[in-house]
Amino acid sequence: MSSFNSPVIVWFRQDLRLADNPALFFAGQKGTVIPIFIDDRANNSEWSPGAASCCWLHHSLDDLNHQLDGCLKLFQGEPLSILIQLIKETGANTVVWNRCYTPHAIRRDTNIKERLLAEGIEVASFNGSLLWEPWEIYTKSGTPYKVFTPYYRKGCLNAKPPQTPVSKPKLQIHFSEDSGQQLALDQLKLLPEHSWANQITDHWSISEASAWALLHKFTEERLKSYSQNRDFPAKQATSSLSPYLRWGQISPRQVWHYSQQQCSTPGLEHPLDTFLKEIAWREFSYYQLYHSPSMTEENLNQKFNRFPWRHHKESCQTWQRGQTGFPIIDAGMRELWQTGYMHNRVRMLVASFLVKNQLQHWHNGARWFWDTLVDADLASNSASWQWVAGCGNDAAPYFRIFNPVVQGIKFDPQGEYVRRYIPELNNLPDCYIHTPWDAPESILLDAQVTLGTTYPQPILDLNTTRKRALSAYTELKKLPLTEAAEDRL
Repeated sequence: MSSFNSPVIVWFRQDLRLADNPALFFAGQKGTVIPIFIDDRANNSEWSPGAASCCWLHHSLDDLNHQLDGCLKLFQGEPLSILIQLIKETGANTVVWNRCYTPHAIRRDTNIKERLLAEGIEVASFNGSLLWEPWEIYTKSGTPYKVFTPYYRKGCLNAKPPQTPVSKPKLQIHFSEDSGQQLALDQLKLLPEHSWANQITDHWSISEASAWALLHKFTEERLKSYSQNRDFPAKQATSSLSPYLRWGQISPRQVWHYSQQQCSTPGLEHPLDTFLKEIAWREFSYYQLYHSPSMTEENLNQKFNRFPWRHHKESCQTWQRGQTGFPIIDAGMRELWQTGYMHNRVRMLVASFLVKNQLQHWHNGARWFWDTLVDADLASNSASWQWVAGCGNDAAPYFRIFNPVVQGIKFDPQGEYVRRYIPELNNLPDCYIHTPWDAPESILLDAQVTLGTTYPQPILDLNTTRKRALSAYTELKKLPLTEAAEDRL
């Protein structure tokens, strides 16, 4: 065991906050701390953070360093060698961190822990990013849950309640000589070179304090009508906490306990339950990834290994650019590009359009979201795309194909969301905002819309592509599972 006066290295990863940080709290109780962050993107090239995530990470580290009075040490490279060198330089005898749950992180951390323990270094890890550990929740038969509702209602809610958040510790920070490996924030080169990064920061305040401000605003102003309004993308009805949860500027335990404390008023039971269920979906994604680590690439339903995806690069790029000719789809893709975010209802619509109407592989959508979402999370991203594609656990049935026109009319009836991101359609009457191709020439002329020039014609026929997708799925169901399993992706 380390002596009280020996500094403790706190390795920040996806927990970029001071409050409810179990590893930091533990270290603060032991004595002085050495707070560090290691950029190891080069060691995880397959799933290193995308451009939008890196932009968010840059500003998150800046905020964390400010909170630590400029004492956050930044490194880049292979974590084990950096930790060993830092231990030699500082005399630290303990290394602590909050756990990460991706396959790469589990392999990395297991190896580091074994090597450091073999060197006589104390190592401690903590749960700082989940409500329930994925190895704690099982069915009565001892197997992992495959369906969300019983996982949440029977498994999670009958398990030990999420721990109460720990307070922000009073820290004594160890001031050692700068390591030769230590870098300045700009040297990590997290910010994209193009102006896209500026667009993202125009829409977000990236800090631990901002996360709390959003939670306060949500519980005070939005939660009461959350159940009724959360599917309408033009309304400010959701919490917008997902990127802060992704990088740990707020913890799910803080969200869970604070929202319950603030919303104990009679009449808020249903919206609160709906909101907490959404937090639990994040848990379920991590649960699935832990028990099926190959789900980032492989279909959980192996019959989909034989699905006849259409690999058309230009068609996929049209979707990425928001030029499909279907306003609600294009608005969502443009929101993503401009803000690094997309409303959850619209995420389902654009995903359904890509994998079912366009028959593009869900990998294409998952990769694009991974690069462009500020809340890109490997567990949620993989699970959500498999859910929409129909090949995941508790997935939406493949035959559930969202019609973007019907959905647009239902959830954006006045076209407010469409007009926000497709200003070239601003002057169209509401009755044509989701079907500009149906507008008479006189209406288009008055609205200054020229289909095929100022706004694209639809790239496909919804009815035809729906029938094509259903036909492909019908043939897929006829396949024996054993035959499909032999043809892995």
